[in-house]
Amino acid sequence: MKELEGATGIDARALTSFRPGMSDTRQRLRWASSRVTTLQEDIAYSLFGIFGVHLPVIYGEKKQNALGRLLQEIVARSGDITALDWVGQSSEFNSCLPADIISYATPPCDLPSLSEQMIQTAVSSLRNIVPVNLAWKLYSLLENMSAPLFANCRLRLPCIAFRVTEVKRKRGSTAHSMYGFSRARPTRQTFFLVRPWDRRLLELPNFAELPAFADEAESVEDWSESEPLDDANDSSSGSLGEEELPVDSEAHSRALRLMVHLGQAFSALLLAQQHAGEYKRVASDHDIIAQVKDTASIDVTNIRTLDIL
Repeated sequence: MKELEGATGIDARALTSFRPGMSDTRQRLRWASSRVTTLQEDIAYSLFGIFGVHLPVIYGEKKQNALGRLLQEIVARSGDITALDWVGQSSEFNSCLPADIISYATPPCDLPSLSEQMIQTAVSSLRNIVPVNLAWKLYSLLENMSAPLFANCRLRLPCIAFRVTEVKRKRGSTAHSMYGFSRARPTRQTFFLVRPWDRRLLELPNFAELPAFADEAESVEDWSESEPLDDANDSSSGSLGEEELPVDSEAHSRALRLMVHLGQAFSALLLAQQHAGEYKRVASDHDIIAQVKDTASIDVTNIRTLDIL
């Protein structure tokens, strides 16, 4: 087993406990990131069994299309957004997917987490700043967010989006080029830093971790291409209405804990809005790490579901 571990780079415990399926998607993609095949499409086809998917084998299609179909199926059936965590070039299949599986070779950025004591301290500081009903409305909207949908090369992504209004170069930065815009000189195109929605921020299982999700998830073929996919603010579907409802102390605490988590640094996607209202991801060779300056400033207007090409 040690010899196999050395040859594959996969931990021996993972090898012995391996089962086909979509758990630990990002880790499995990293295992396969150095795979080399005679036919370029086989890089994707050879992973069908590992992820337990059944898709047509179409020799002659582009490598990006074969990998795109596999990743689309994984996201559509599991709701797992970790497949969107990569660095490199965007795929022609969909800009939120990589052009090559080698983009998964770099492990996801390991961001610091808060201890329970730190969370409790932050919650206490927010109690007198954030109105109860606003915090609970934000919690309720996010709790009712749907899983991502992915079909016909289009990704419908529930997320928290922040419009980019200004870019400044850090002192000592060696970057050769940057988007040159500021509040005083806006660009014609609109950019957003986006946090894909993850239910674990509610301290609940993510969609991919729910046992029944795979059975209840829509098939790629079941999602009609004619279904309207717009830049929608989900506040209309989960609103509490104009009347303010009473919120008990336990619910208030849960809502404030969510806001504390939302205030931490996160791995962001940079999206550019297109003329027809859809979005495309701006690929990067480095992780994009973002953090809100003021946790109390996050509100329902940041909650969106975006149609990404």
